[in-house]
Amino acid sequence: MTGTSYVMLSDRGVITIAGADRRAFLQGLVSNDMDKVAPDRVVWAALLTPQGKYLHDFFVAERDDRFLLDCEADRLMDLGRTLHKFKLRADVDLGIGEEYALAAIPDPQAAARINVPPEPGAAIAFADGVAWTDPRLAEMGGRLLAPKTGLEEALTACGLAKGGRAEYDSVRLALGIADGSRDMIVEKSILLENGFDELGGVDWDKGCYMGQELTARTKYRGLIKKRLMPVRFDGVAPVSGTPVTLDGKDAGEMRSSLDGQGLALLRLDKVAKADEMGMPLLAGETALIPRRPDWMAG
Repeated sequence: MTGTSYVMLSDRGVITIAGADRRAFLQGLVSNDMDKVAPDRVVWAALLTPQGKYLHDFFVAERDDRFLLDCEADRLMDLGRTLHKFKLRADVDLGIGEEYALAAIPDPQAAARINVPPEPGAAIAFADGVAWTDPRLAEMGGRLLAPKTGLEEALTACGLAKGGRAEYDSVRLALGIADGSRDMIVEKSILLENGFDELGGVDWDKGCYMGQELTARTKYRGLIKKRLMPVRFDGVAPVSGTPVTLDGKDAGEMRSSLDGQGLALLRLDKVAKADEMGMPLLAGETALIPRRPDWMAG
């Protein structure tokens, strides 16, 4: 990383939510506190199944009396249909923000070039849109949502050069940050196994939301047995979904990877045993070296 790059996130899309009831509508559905969302504050949140399993995650920004949800483009319509199902008589207008593009500045020093405050989730108006420091970790840098017609020009005017997606993923993987359904299995993954507690994706003081019971029980009963962790390896990258083993026994499953680093959902007892015995975790024939990131509790 040179500290001077921005990356266009072409795999992301925008859902808009307007109407007088938009805040209360989302508040009863998602894992974070929508009362925190403001023109100067963005949050990261998840939508769960009633059983508490992962469906979608997204960033929620606010501009011009609308919520703007930065979400996975390939699953945008599914998210929209799910939200519409719960609309009922609420004064809520759901739409698709086709006019918007999304970008990231995967370096906190480069993010300072657009004058976004360094605190996670801090937001400013930028290029007729919103720019914010990633609410998960400030080390992820800045994130931007703005009209397609002016976003890249505005970033270039700030002295930032266009980079490739690999720059963003390299930072993300090194920090142990999941990338939506690339790393979390829809209707199976549990939030707290994937960092949502430490990375600010769950508010423990808000009212009820869909799937809250399992999420709270997992935390307060200490039921977290697996964690999504950064791993390093040499050679060919294991395909996402490849079983991870220790001494021939199940130890987890590989997720996304790039250039010798990746993420894997690993059993904590097997990680500890591998370290104790000096034995490698294996994804197929590839040896993995797991690392607990600084932000991860325990």
